[in-house]
Amino acid sequence: MGKVIFHIDVNSAYLSWSALRLLANGSETDLRNIPAIIGGDMEKRHGVVLAKSIPAKKYGVTTGEPIVNALRKCPSLIIEPPDHALYHAKSQELMKFLYNFCPELEQLSVDECFIDFTPVQERYSSPLSAAHSLKNQIRDSFGFTVNIGISDKKVLAKMASDFQKPDKVHTLYSWQIQEKMWPLRVSSLYMCGKSSTQALEKLEIRTIGDLAMTDREILASHLKSHGILLWEYANGIDDSDVISTPAEAKGVGNSITLPKDVSDKEEAFRYLLSLSDSVAARLRKAGQLAGMISVEIKYSSFQTVSHQKALSSPTNTSQIIYNTACQLFHELWNGGPIRLLGVRTSKLSDLTQPAQLSFFDLSGDYALSPCPEYSEEKRALKNSPVSPSKEKLAVLDKTLDSIRQKYGDQAVMRGSFLNRTPKSQRPDKSEK
Repeated sequence: MGKVIFHIDVNSAYLSWSALRLLANGSETDLRNIPAIIGGDMEKRHGVVLAKSIPAKKYGVTTGEPIVNALRKCPSLIIEPPDHALYHAKSQELMKFLYNFCPELEQLSVDECFIDFTPVQERYSSPLSAAHSLKNQIRDSFGFTVNIGISDKKVLAKMASDFQKPDKVHTLYSWQIQEKMWPLRVSSLYMCGKSSTQALEKLEIRTIGDLAMTDREILASHLKSHGILLWEYANGIDDSDVISTPAEAKGVGNSITLPKDVSDKEEAFRYLLSLSDSVAARLRKAGQLAGMISVEIKYSSFQTVSHQKALSSPTNTSQIIYNTACQLFHELWNGGPIRLLGVRTSKLSDLTQPAQLSFFDLSGDYALSPCPEYSEEKRALKNSPVSPSKEKLAVLDKTLDSIRQKYGDQAVMRGSFLNRTPKSQRPDKSEK
């Protein structure tokens, strides 16, 4: 057989994990069997449904909607506050278990991951039987259920795991897309959010099959690069690999929950710039270089997506990290309102280790090449007499670090932040 990829997704993770905790503490009611939701603090912009039970779904309760709306639909709804420490611990337990099943694992979020099953498939009679066995082991060992999607492509495996739930295994190989995927509503396609769905429906594109057979140029004219990405996914085109990292690997990253949902790309870029500056400064302080940059977007619907890119040579330069983040955002964003943005780095190496030079290291355009055409920073640099080299950018970063260390973080500020991004809106969450 060729490549085989599993996508594993916990069914109603937050609700399932909270239900298990309550049962362990003596509760006689299982939240999964009654109309129940996990909801947050409305004063902190978390007054929405984070997860729902199947009985709650029957009342029309949807993930991401305000709790007050959910209560109108079901006045007897049980609301349990989130416990992110619990969810993190449960996630770690699951990922450790899956890593022992197959170390070629790429975690997407707290409750889902990809596994490249290819290296271990000879141990099992078939991928389908292995997936059923794995699903049942998780249910019996941990007390919650998962869906597993199987395919030869990552995007199709993720689509398959969203088929009928809970506690199911589904296949969606490349040769099955016309039968299993094309009849579905276009809104069910991965990365096709509300605004993209509305734009496609105006073009009378209502099913994934309609989208797959639409001229790429028409899609590009209405949805830019995101239209091309959706067309590729509708046709099962996805050459990305499962990118696994050793369990002990660390990364440096920052994310921010935005004070209000953002739908303007230039405003999103300013947050990416602030995040990139912070991440790069921490890398330099630790004496490390990053070989991989990733961007995370959480939409107002609470759908979380991410995209990553390997660099031609490792870096801790603010401008290069920012430009790469802009490119990833440009490829990832579906135009919908954004609730959270994150920039993360991985594949770290020590500053003292020798690094492979890239062709772009020899050119003054190194820092400019990855950035989308509409980046205001690129336009400003492009209009300057000489494009800055990688070395000049490194000297600039070193100088700024020195000034900020001596006089404080606000001693030097980018012009794009003036009167736009107050201190209260700077990144509020970091990780390492």
